[in-house]
Amino acid sequence: MSTHPTGAEPDRPIASARPIRWIDSHCHVTADRFDEDRREVLERAFAGGIESLISIGSGYGIQGNAAAIRLAEGDPRIFAAVGVHPHEAADLDDEAREALRGWLDHERVVALGECGLDYHYMNSPREIQLRVFAEQIALARELALPVSIHVRGDDPDAYADLLGIWLAEGGGELEGVLHCYTGTLEFARRALDAGFFVSFSGILTFKGSHELREVARGLPLDRLLVETDAPFLAPQGHRGRRNEPLWVARVGEILAALHDRPVEEIAERTRANTRRLFRLPDHPAKATFAATDPPTNGHENGTRSPAP
Repeated sequence: MSTHPTGAEPDRPIASARPIRWIDSHCHVTADRFDEDRREVLERAFAGGIESLISIGSGYGIQGNAAAIRLAEGDPRIFAAVGVHPHEAADLDDEAREALRGWLDHERVVALGECGLDYHYMNSPREIQLRVFAEQIALARELALPVSIHVRGDDPDAYADLLGIWLAEGGGELEGVLHCYTGTLEFARRALDAGFFVSFSGILTFKGSHELREVARGLPLDRLLVETDAPFLAPQGHRGRRNEPLWVARVGEILAALHDRPVEEIAERTRANTRRLFRLPDHPAKATFAATDPPTNGHENGTRSPAP
């Protein structure tokens, strides 16, 4: 895996007494771990300051993308991203390609993803991951969609290969986000030059994440997003539990401490960055969660290898 966070722990108070609005830029709320209480999780998030969220469809079988769209159809505060996760790259056939293109045309879909490279688990052969990632970048370019990127590897090759494919396929004409970033500051800066935003997850809150905190401190605020990657990577104080969108605030609080800025400012800036990347409305929707039945994700057990 890429380097893990070393640097001083933020030591100033980070809590705020005022209600603050956030956008969770990446979560998997159609996962089976939410099947028993999905409505309650979403209502708790919206009541607790979550303005909107991006529901990621990939990672639970290619057909699982449809569940993210169904969820987004039920509430205007929920948007969907669909794509082929590197774990599932070997499953992409002509039927799945046709389905993916259809999903990407849906009005509630704001991005292609998550897609990318995973050289840690290697659930799909490297050559297939490379080909399928390149194919998706070309598709995003054709449809003018931003891209949510997954990259993980036990050596730097995953990062180098990812950026090489992104540029070779014309990704420089697009915008994207490196979700749940755990790489180096040097690579992050190269990625910014290639049109990426960088998103941090609950890993940023972990006690041992010193190096990653220095990466976050070294990046400009106008290119940063926050996410939960729920149900994975619950922040410090909730570790070992199922993560949920409400807890994205903890990531933002750590980011505020690292940049010595008010939490309210970080919330506003990350919201603005997320709206810009995914072309979300400037004004938050004020609907209530409308879906009455939890969406099925199209996968027998709705599980995948742990993120990032």
